[in-house]
Amino acid sequence: MISSSKEPPFSTREKLTFDNTEIAFQSKSNSELNRAYWLFKIISSNFLTKVGPPITNFALNIGLPISGIIRKTIFEHFCGGETIDGCEKAIQQLALQHVGTILDYSVEGEETEEAFNHVLTETLRTIERAKKDNNIPFSVFKVTGLGRFDLLAKVNAKEELTAPEKEEFTRIKNRVDKICNIAYDANVAVLIDAEHSWIQDIIDDIAREMMRKYNIEKAIVYNTYQLYRHDVLAALKADFYLAQTDGFHIGAKLVRGAYMEIERERAGTEGYPSPIQPDKESSDQDYNAAINFCLDNLDRIGFMAGTHNENSSRLLAETLDERGIARNDKRVYFAQLLGMSDNLSFNLSAAGYNVAKYMPYGPVKAVMPYLFRRAQENTSVAGQTGRELSLIIKEKKRRKNIH
Repeated sequence: MISSSKEPPFSTREKLTFDNTEIAFQSKSNSELNRAYWLFKIISSNFLTKVGPPITNFALNIGLPISGIIRKTIFEHFCGGETIDGCEKAIQQLALQHVGTILDYSVEGEETEEAFNHVLTETLRTIERAKKDNNIPFSVFKVTGLGRFDLLAKVNAKEELTAPEKEEFTRIKNRVDKICNIAYDANVAVLIDAEHSWIQDIIDDIAREMMRKYNIEKAIVYNTYQLYRHDVLAALKADFYLAQTDGFHIGAKLVRGAYMEIERERAGTEGYPSPIQPDKESSDQDYNAAINFCLDNLDRIGFMAGTHNENSSRLLAETLDERGIARNDKRVYFAQLLGMSDNLSFNLSAAGYNVAKYMPYGPVKAVMPYLFRRAQENTSVAGQTGRELSLIIKEKKRRKNIH
């Protein structure tokens, strides 16, 4: 995606900054910038993000004509389109600034075999699309998109399965294997997203099996490590030592995590210790330790820093330079979500680092759970909405001053 000619000598590089809003918002027109401003102003209201989901779902279910409003606001900001073809403009727009796309079919909450097979087919389409385009360096899927959540929870808890449930679980594993096999044949890296802790052990088991099978020469299959859990840094290290012993590579997507409130609430209700770190500092410390561990073992690890955290992004960028690792080394990627932290994505890319954006897509109504979670995460992550707004305001002022 990024050519080696973009890599200047270390000694001539300018210091990395995340404050250049001209680069961050280069692709946005004034009207798009204004829309983003009002969108984040609305998201900053905790009241709206709490009452918005039930009201919107009710309106959609009874057929009120609000899907057009959603499509032109929150959907258009955080999603690429309703289909892969519909994402084409957004893919090319990112590519102009040397940022890759991760096509993410973001339909959630389905429970039928027909729906699971549809997600399988759609995921394979993203791999086929990526195979033809260096601007799409990864594909991605959730295991719960390929099988029932409750069944995975039962397997995770090591409960006895009925004969039909055993067959159903085999179908889930076969779908995962088919995706990873086709990704391997296409030489397209594929990310397995993390989920709730009470189904994560079985997802980790499946991911390890796929890495052992397909990561012989390099990382093709990537598991996701949620460092807001206090046990995950140790799990990453254990996976690495297993890979070292058994002769395969680790693919690691490092994130902090997306289910903190749900995890703590369930642990309290069901009376078990919370898997979540005691405080943000502990999460930050483990995340940064995971970055350094991956860099220490880059001969057997390919990794993606999926983060909106400026300090962790700067740490990885500067450590690459300090260690003399090329900024465009394909074993190391930065990633952010479409519509968020553009100051990180585009300034990193402009400095020559590998960057990709998660680009959710799917029918408007089906993608609503994803969109509401994004909005709620913006309000729950300390300072996220404020940072987005302050950068947008800074760019609006800059543009006003040059006219």
